[in-house]
Amino acid sequence: MTHCAVRSLWGQSSLLALVLLTCVQAQTPLPQTAVPTLPPPSGLVTAQPIGDSIFPALGQAGLDVLKYDLDLTVDRPGASELRGTVVLTVTATKSLPVLSLDFLGPPVLDLRWNGLLVPYRHDGTAGKLIIGPPQPLLPGTRAEVAVSFAGQVGVRPDPDLPLNVGWQAVPAEGERVGANFTLSEPDGTRTFLPVNDHPSDPATFTTRITVPAGYTAAASGVQRLEKVAPNGNRTFVFEQAQPIPTYALAIHVNRFERVDSPAVPVGVGGTEVLRRDYFPAGIAADTRDAYASTEGVLQVLADWFGPFPFSAYGSAIVTPRVPALETATLSTMPVASSAVRVLVHETAHQWFGDRVTLADWSEVWLNEGLATYAELLWAQAQGETGSEIVQGWYARAGRNQTRPLVATTERQLFDTTAYIRGALALHAVRVTVDDAAFRAYLRGWVSEFQDRPVTTADLLTYTHSRLGARAEAALRLWVESPDLPPMPER
Repeated sequence: MTHCAVRSLWGQSSLLALVLLTCVQAQTPLPQTAVPTLPPPSGLVTAQPIGDSIFPALGQAGLDVLKYDLDLTVDRPGASELRGTVVLTVTATKSLPVLSLDFLGPPVLDLRWNGLLVPYRHDGTAGKLIIGPPQPLLPGTRAEVAVSFAGQVGVRPDPDLPLNVGWQAVPAEGERVGANFTLSEPDGTRTFLPVNDHPSDPATFTTRITVPAGYTAAASGVQRLEKVAPNGNRTFVFEQAQPIPTYALAIHVNRFERVDSPAVPVGVGGTEVLRRDYFPAGIAADTRDAYASTEGVLQVLADWFGPFPFSAYGSAIVTPRVPALETATLSTMPVASSAVRVLVHETAHQWFGDRVTLADWSEVWLNEGLATYAELLWAQAQGETGSEIVQGWYARAGRNQTRPLVATTERQLFDTTAYIRGALALHAVRVTVDDAAFRAYLRGWVSEFQDRPVTTADLLTYTHSRLGARAEAALRLWVESPDLPPMPER
């Protein structure tokens, strides 16, 4: 069956130049209702991006997405197809005559502003969904934008690795069943959802996923519902109550075995953190060994960083050889990366990256350096001195081209400098004080900055105010020096 979706083409001198109907393939028809015509503006209305120094076209300045409410259906696990509706609850920090969402696909079928059809233009090449509201979105007001879509997801090549970020499709092969998962850092969520795809605009998520009989879906947050339809399809509902950046949204579809473990009382105010892991059917039994350490990892890191910032935590294991990713409350862990050190790194990101978010992608060392440093803290908790790790980091940094910590290109986002030099920068601060002061410093960084995006300048100022001029000078040297500073020692 086919249906017709309203699509608008916007001219150079008016907001709405032409409305036409384009028919696209779908499973159910939508009513063909006329789109309200907007009064023409005095000139071309454009949306200003956030202005990220690495990805200058991402996001919209002044737009604040408060919540994403997802209703998704995966009809054929393992295929690059998705259908569903997302409802965005939005507000603004300045008057916005148009909305500009990051979106590479699938094709849009229907779009409504507070229930009313409105004109829009989906530019798949530019990766933008431009929406004309009935009136400008003003500061202090809210609106709901519902976007329905179906078809092939978009494609976004990773800035550094030979893979595409975003919606991942794992076709069935031999005894392996088809599966899907998200791997979206830095800007892959726009391949399957219309979003303000920038870490400076975290939001909450409600995710409903319907999958065929025999499949399990998992997502960021706490599972609130599982129901089975008469045809065997299963719907899972997850609530992510704390704001997270869009790239940190986890979605997994597979024939999983869900393993629940005892809750860990390291949450805010001593609350229990629910524990669950998802293992694909048929993987080797020893793949599970590393995840038995999750409780201990949570306890050690919470001691250094403060209460775990979410209500649940675990891992979802995937079979392709992709990087591990700190998807919120449910780290995405490849079989090949199922090691405790990797688990420690991704768990630390739940604090640094998922809860304390970035103001600009150039500042990504604030995530990666702290997560790498967590590996040292874990090793020391296991009885190691840590000196060999620091010496190994320094030797590795010396073998690679180094740079100041703030990145200037996509290629630099996840290089040795971001991880290793970033960790050494934290160690340079630590050796200027005792461990009690350093622990308070790390915990204070999380508690003071978890509700606003951070920059390196914020960390430098915070370091001076918390630990003094000597600690700030030590950090600044590692942040700014074009050469590798001397190895930090007490």
